[in-house]
Amino acid sequence: MVPSGVKAIGIRQDMTVAISTARRAAKIVQEPAEKLRIILVRHGKPAIESSPKFCHNGFRRYIDEYQEAGLDPASAPPEELIDLVKGLNAVHTSESPRSTDSGRTLLPQAELIADPLFAEAPLASPRIPLLKMRMPIWAVMARIMWHAGYHPEIENYRRAKIRAQQAADILLDRAKSNDGTAVLVAHGYFNAMIGRVLRKRGFRRTGAHRVRFWNAVTYQQD
Repeated sequence: MVPSGVKAIGIRQDMTVAISTARRAAKIVQEPAEKLRIILVRHGKPAIESSPKFCHNGFRRYIDEYQEAGLDPASAPPEELIDLVKGLNAVHTSESPRSTDSGRTLLPQAELIADPLFAEAPLASPRIPLLKMRMPIWAVMARIMWHAGYHPEIENYRRAKIRAQQAADILLDRAKSNDGTAVLVAHGYFNAMIGRVLRKRGFRRTGAHRVRFWNAVTYQQD
């Protein structure tokens, strides 16, 4: 027969173990899931020459050549960007040469996942005869007109917004299955559109979407 005092000690020990186990289980339940992080990177400088000024036909040709251009071999990602994505085993890109080349340069050992869904929001050259302007001015004018409804034979703003939502979903799914982080090396304007989707979903932004090659913006769950 076990003495009553020993029984009491055993009961207290069992209760202590049970309480400790319950507390650990509650702590696991209460701990939030790993916060997701999405890194949006603009591609490096394309290997393309540009005239000082050109007419609308020249800008149309420039758009076509820009789409086909790969990465300028002299364009390298900055060290701080390399450190930011270090250790990631996958990188998303669009199918454009400048995007895929940039993705391989930034993360040469990672799996490269090229998807047309990440293509740049398109531009069309406004038909303005006799006018010659620098490329950045043409680009700004074309983007304004695109938002205003000028989209001859190209994707319009409404469809691009839907595509940005789908792109955000893909990146979030990747982050959930990849230690909480996903990186996209794609295009400046469409990256910003994805960023707006992420902001609406409660993500906090670090950095700004600038017209600068290798520009990186991070979105983190609060």
